[in-house]
Amino acid sequence: GWCPLAPAGAQTTQLLVEPPWRPAVLWDRVTLTCQGSGTAGDTTWYKDGRRWEQQGRNRLNVTESGTYTCDRPSTGLSPRVTVLNDRLVLQVPARVLLEGDTVTLRCRG
Repeated sequence: GWCPLAPAGAQTTQLLVEPPWRPAVLWDRVTLTCQGSGTAGDTTWYKDGRRWEQQGRNRLNVTESGTYTCDRPSTGLSPRVTVLNDRLVLQVPARVLLEGDTVTLRCRG
């Protein structure tokens, strides 16, 4: 038999967005929270693919636009979150959307 690298139900690193809308916009005072195994001190942050200076904590108050990810040793790299500095943006809820769901869109500027 074989053993999958990521069996069903395996924990992964998640990057939560507050306020919970995507794309996130800088003028919303966005906070990112990295969730995964281990302690907050094990968190490594990346911005635009490069190691970011804010290390060793699980929450990040975003002050620059860009694409963010976080890494936890036991659960790996999170999905990317993009924070824009656009003046006008169409947003969707920052949650998993399935076919048939009713979705509220926000047009903001």
